[in-house]
Amino acid sequence: MQAFRISEQFRGNSDHIGAWLTSFKDVPNEKDIDIIVTYSDASSAIRINRVKMSHLSPSWVLENPTDGNQDLPNGSQMLGGSLPADVRLEENLDPSMHYHQSGEAENIYPQLSPMTPVKLKRRMLRQKRRELRAVALIQLDKESDINTQAVALEQAKSLEPRGKEKYNMWRKDSTLKLMQDQIIMAKAYANIAKSINESSLYNTLINQCRESRHAIGEATSDAELHPSALNQAQTMGHVLSIAKDRLYDCPTVQRKFRAMVQLAEDTVNALKKKSTFLIQLAAKVVPKPLHCLPLQLAADYFGQAHHKKEDPSNKKFEDPSLYHYALFSDNVLATSVVVNSTVSHAKEPEKHVFHIVTDKLNFIAMKMWFIVNAPAKATIQVENIDDLKWLNSSYCSVLRQLESARLKEYYFKANHPSSLSVGADSLKYRNPKYLSMLNHLRFYLPEVYPKLDKILFLDDDIVVQKDLTPLWSIDLQGMVNGAVETCKESFHRFDKYLNFSHPKISENFDKNACGWAFGMNMFDLKEWKKRNSTGIYHYWQDLNEDRTLWKLGSLPPGLLTFYNLTYPLDRSWHVLGLGYDPALNKTQIENAAVVHYNGNYKPWLDLAISKYKSYWSKYVMFDNYYIQLCNFME
Repeated sequence: MQAFRISEQFRGNSDHIGAWLTSFKDVPNEKDIDIIVTYSDASSAIRINRVKMSHLSPSWVLENPTDGNQDLPNGSQMLGGSLPADVRLEENLDPSMHYHQSGEAENIYPQLSPMTPVKLKRRMLRQKRRELRAVALIQLDKESDINTQAVALEQAKSLEPRGKEKYNMWRKDSTLKLMQDQIIMAKAYANIAKSINESSLYNTLINQCRESRHAIGEATSDAELHPSALNQAQTMGHVLSIAKDRLYDCPTVQRKFRAMVQLAEDTVNALKKKSTFLIQLAAKVVPKPLHCLPLQLAADYFGQAHHKKEDPSNKKFEDPSLYHYALFSDNVLATSVVVNSTVSHAKEPEKHVFHIVTDKLNFIAMKMWFIVNAPAKATIQVENIDDLKWLNSSYCSVLRQLESARLKEYYFKANHPSSLSVGADSLKYRNPKYLSMLNHLRFYLPEVYPKLDKILFLDDDIVVQKDLTPLWSIDLQGMVNGAVETCKESFHRFDKYLNFSHPKISENFDKNACGWAFGMNMFDLKEWKKRNSTGIYHYWQDLNEDRTLWKLGSLPPGLLTFYNLTYPLDRSWHVLGLGYDPALNKTQIENAAVVHYNGNYKPWLDLAISKYKSYWSKYVMFDNYYIQLCNFME
């Protein structure tokens, strides 16, 4: 068998293969020729492999090196590209070995043939493509790095420094914030200096704190700072740098900051408690104009001899085909806003009847107001709660409880604490409104208006912004009360209002049941009578004489009385929170049919949230004689 040898040189991952083919004359059968291939791999190790001539592709041409033609044919290919997939190469042969075939020993390291112009050109083109790809990849990598850095910088700008870092007065805080931080650091170092008798440094730090506070003054932004503030910040930064070098000890500074944080928390808690007390106190105080108004009205009522005139009866008061409203209040101005806002949006005001019940003290003033300021076409009925003779302690649980010695002691004992020591909750429930029968009259609507089928109950701290007549056409599906639910996730559910540690509550009610709001409620009085809702109210009110089921108020007994008897209205009918939440959605407020100032910040008080006050004040008649006489301000 004749033997042929091909020697290949590989450098790294180069795809260039130099091949040298040798042929002999008179080859009996080309398919039986063995070809020995030698090459160096990527690790520079010498490898020898053997293939049959029959395994080469037809493009390979055998030539005789003695004929002087050293150029490979144009159709020649790399050996690796010519081998079929099933060729098995024999590797790891000893580079020093000789291959013996037919008694002839051949040198396995033949001299490579010289590079042809065609192959040289291909090699140069391949090298050029590699360089272009390398340049493109480097450029792409640079662009990626630039984009990554830009994103990182943007994120860093929105973050506060969190880790341990060297104090640097030139960090990217506002000058005001920087100076405030400097004062805190100076106080900490001053206390440490004082504890180790560094009196000179202590005095310097205290003086710098004083100077920085003076430079800040009343400023709330950089624009309000005096031009000299930056110089003071630089001076303070220098002093802090000295203090850090002389006093900084991590455990000591950590203990000092912990003590400062604890002191700050105690101060904040004390101020919160004081703020709550003052807010509750301010909410109970009647402003001078609001006190003036009923006095002037009552004086003119008797001065103009209205008390000698008989109150005309009106068939509309008991006509179930009309739209009836129940409004129980002792606030003349607030009641007038509710009536004015409702009538101004009513499409048929002549079909609207307002039933107003007030106490004996404000009855004359309320009557006088609607005598001289009767709304166009709408009907107004004003009643005195003391004239409801059936409402007595033998029938009404709340009146009976108010006569008990225990409740009198709770509310009226002379030496009962009334300062900060009672806490926010106790102070809140000592508000006189929780003792007023006007607050509980809502549970007796069928008795107050026995001939009506439906009635819309309104609180006096609401404003109507749309026509409410569609509420009467809503099918309550057999429920007694139509109300807007107030629960959101875990907020305003039954466990917020009721004591579920009491077995009477936990056995009869679901603590996760959704709460709802008084303020705008559609009551089906027929279903009320059928379900005996007033009897249910009496049952739970009697059980709560010792106030163990819930604290005072009308909402907790309402939740119990109308449990599983409340139909949820769309939230757009009634938006709450204008009396305590400054972050309400403006669009929801403006699209609501009724907005409710529930909370301490009533719109007629100086405490009112200013951005919500206009929704209420635009229905106040500031050109009215009595409003001007009592100096109500817009």
